[in-house]
Amino acid sequence: MPGRDSEARVYLLTPDIYGTNMNDLKVRRDACFGEGSTLFYNEPIHIVRGEGVHLFDAGGRRYVDMYNNVPSVGHCHPHVVEAVSRQISTLNVHSRYLHEAIVEYAERLLARHHGGLENIVFSCTGTEANEVAIMMARAATGGQGIICTDAAYHGNSTEIRRLTHCRAYTGEVRSIPFPETFRFDQIGTGADPGDYYLDKLADVIAGFKRDNIPLAGMLVCPIFANEGLPDVPGGFLEKAMAMIHAAGGLFICDEVQAGLGRTGLWWGYEVMNVEPDIVTMGKPLGAGMPVAATAASRDVVERFRRQSRYFNTFASSPGQAAAGNAVLDVIESEGLVESVASTGAWLRSQLSKLQDRCEAMADVRGRGLFVALEWVKDRDGRAPDREGAIRIVDKLKARGYLTSNAGAYGNVVKLRPPLVFSRVDAEAFMAAFEDVLTHLDD
Repeated sequence: MPGRDSEARVYLLTPDIYGTNMNDLKVRRDACFGEGSTLFYNEPIHIVRGEGVHLFDAGGRRYVDMYNNVPSVGHCHPHVVEAVSRQISTLNVHSRYLHEAIVEYAERLLARHHGGLENIVFSCTGTEANEVAIMMARAATGGQGIICTDAAYHGNSTEIRRLTHCRAYTGEVRSIPFPETFRFDQIGTGADPGDYYLDKLADVIAGFKRDNIPLAGMLVCPIFANEGLPDVPGGFLEKAMAMIHAAGGLFICDEVQAGLGRTGLWWGYEVMNVEPDIVTMGKPLGAGMPVAATAASRDVVERFRRQSRYFNTFASSPGQAAAGNAVLDVIESEGLVESVASTGAWLRSQLSKLQDRCEAMADVRGRGLFVALEWVKDRDGRAPDREGAIRIVDKLKARGYLTSNAGAYGNVVKLRPPLVFSRVDAEAFMAAFEDVLTHLDD
């Protein structure tokens, strides 16, 4: 594969304004970016190369990537590398010219969705895709009100950040508690979980009506990934969508984490048996190239285009098309959706068998190659143990497996490897994870 010798490059530095230890990349990073830019781990890793499910650090150590959904078909997949390189060496230009490849990509991507999604708007990030979705919903309905959950994350722009861990019950963006069954009995209502959360949604809808704010729609990740991949009460999303429609809004599914085969189906909304009005997609589409998209009916998209005149300089480009088409090629030709379903099912079954020997691992859940391990201080109280989850993440890192803690309480060990993660990879991970549990108190 191209570029393999680049890992041997060495930077020789002399003392200057950065201090005496010029090989400290963290010091140089802080000097350039400002302190506070996000890094994983107390002792960050200097990654220089990726291949398949593996990452390699500057010292040559190999890690298994159990976290990234950016390299969806694996790091530096040869087919993606070749397709993007060939296109970039031929042409890459903004979207105001005709180009066959981007039209072909749109056709292929839409063909993987339910029939009501007829048109697509490309962008570069999931944040942009969700901005477009909200603009579409508001243009189509004439409303302004947006509903999300109280532990969501959908992006980083000024508008979309309003949906991040939203606790608002006034204004144009309001939230409901994220639906879960794991801790529901602690609420103490005695109600059916599905009815309880639907009642909360009804309250928010009624609040918008009371405040004379017409509803535009509801935006959720269909598998509630950032909320911690909770087990959702049966039928909740179907009933929630019906309520949104009855109130005049559109239902939007954020598929940035759930989509493109991650769950063992093409889209997370298929898992929940709904057909959303608008779907957003992001980073997995381009396997490292900035590709994102928003899909809806032709009427909704064309009304949005008339009202907004939206364009994006770097979207709908030949380079995006090359990456997107290559990713679809790999998923289809290598049977990755089916592999994700079978490998993920095996992995969850093996992890569940270990629960009896680990009191803190109170729940194993997920879909396909997206697994959440709920870490608690005690099984009966189910108090979230964020520090315990971080300790597991660090112990896995020491054994060469990169994961992270996540979820509404930061206590979920999040496993989300590239889609090419195989049964062999899963078996090796299980050996490492069992070793972690054996030495949990070391």
